[in-house]
Amino acid sequence: MRQRLQSEGKVMASVLTIILNWRSAEMSLRSAESALAAMQGVRGAITIVDNASGDGSFEVMEKAVTARGWDQGETPVRVLQSGRNGGFGAGNNVGIRAGLPPGFPGGVRPDYVYILNSDAFPAPDAIRVLRDHLDQNPGTGFAGSFIHGEDGTPHHTAFRYPTALNDFERHIRLGLVSKAMKNSMVAMPPLASVTRVDWLAGASLMMRMDVLEEIGLFDERFFLYYEETDLCLRASRAGWPTDYVPESRVAHIGSVSTGMGRWQRIPGFWLDSRLHYFAKNHGRAYAAAATVFAALGGLIWRARLLVQRGRDRMDPPHYLRDLVAHDMRRGFGMTPMPEGATPEHDLPLWAAMPQSREEEI
Repeated sequence: MRQRLQSEGKVMASVLTIILNWRSAEMSLRSAESALAAMQGVRGAITIVDNASGDGSFEVMEKAVTARGWDQGETPVRVLQSGRNGGFGAGNNVGIRAGLPPGFPGGVRPDYVYILNSDAFPAPDAIRVLRDHLDQNPGTGFAGSFIHGEDGTPHHTAFRYPTALNDFERHIRLGLVSKAMKNSMVAMPPLASVTRVDWLAGASLMMRMDVLEEIGLFDERFFLYYEETDLCLRASRAGWPTDYVPESRVAHIGSVSTGMGRWQRIPGFWLDSRLHYFAKNHGRAYAAAATVFAALGGLIWRARLLVQRGRDRMDPPHYLRDLVAHDMRRGFGMTPMPEGATPEHDLPLWAAMPQSREEEI
């Protein structure tokens, strides 16, 4: 593995920060401004990828970056157009494949890729803390932040892998079951120190480029949700674990682009992603079992609602029916590759090139 020396006179590890925009130009610019402050003392650049918003976002952001002089700064910022709205993974893949800006000292290949939500705002040391953690732990593949609301409320961002059994727990919503499964539930309790976890939310996640070259980029068959879960699982299977680093703090508004809190019906892309994750990583039979467990838990929950009237259903209308019908219609199989999607192992040419060590800070 490449040595990433940080002593005086040696090249420091480079970080490419990627912010994905979809119809939230002003929010993305605010996120970029926070990222610029957090990149002070970190060698690298920021790329804002517009995911084919079609609302003028690209032009607004490009003009703002130029007007503020961000494109000429010590940490250059550029705005790219993805050309299609392929979802979270596809948009971030555009930024990863583009690399650092042409002419960047040391070459366009970054040592680390840091993905940041457009509605997330890192603390001044948040990016540096993640970079230092990966520098100091060469066997770790990914590292992510403690994420909190703007009022400081902690968000669930450290998780265990989804399984058929913990999908049952999530749908039955029964205290006795949750207590019995407390050590296998998807959402982990608050963590006060650096902890090895299964996967982390993609709102603030730093990834080692060596790992991405080995396992590939985001699977673009996930439009939204489960894509970072799948990526962390692939990294883990290749021997690259993920660490939660709470000293890196990031404020996050949440659901600005997705509108998750306002769903009146469960979106097809969420159902696609859930089924694809289980079918891809565990097989068709396991995916079918996960659907059965979810349906069983959901039916028991709905039976309780008939007795305990007035309780919040906690699911969008027709959720259980939509889930079962969707999975049966798809034959419990994987999502087909969308038109225009790029295979995850299709890396840019520079990914195989050695990193230059001639440039100094």
